[in-house]
Amino acid sequence: MTHIPATDGMIGLLVHPGEYLKEEYLRPLGLKNRHVADALKISASNLSRFLAGKQAVSIELAVRLGKAFGTSAQFWLNLQQAYDIASLRQSRWAEIEAEVDSVTS
Repeated sequence: MTHIPATDGMIGLLVHPGEYLKEEYLRPLGLKNRHVADALKISASNLSRFLAGKQAVSIELAVRLGKAFGTSAQFWLNLQQAYDIASLRQSRWAEIEAEVDSVTS
């Protein structure tokens, strides 16, 4: 898994939600990608892109994942948001903050 160090009080290491799904659900439960794609009612190629970390969690996919795995849509959206924040912190966060002017001071 691609681990990104957590920041801003987040606990643990952050991973792409697709990698999380693969490591925490598919592998332990012995689920095949085709079976999961069929259950989610999405294409196998979309699932593969998601599992590879090349596709973000959309609201629709979050609803599907929540139903299929007994979680909530919000759980998957929170994973995506945390991953996006951590990814940006490792790349352009400081650069963006440096180029933006404050409007309140």
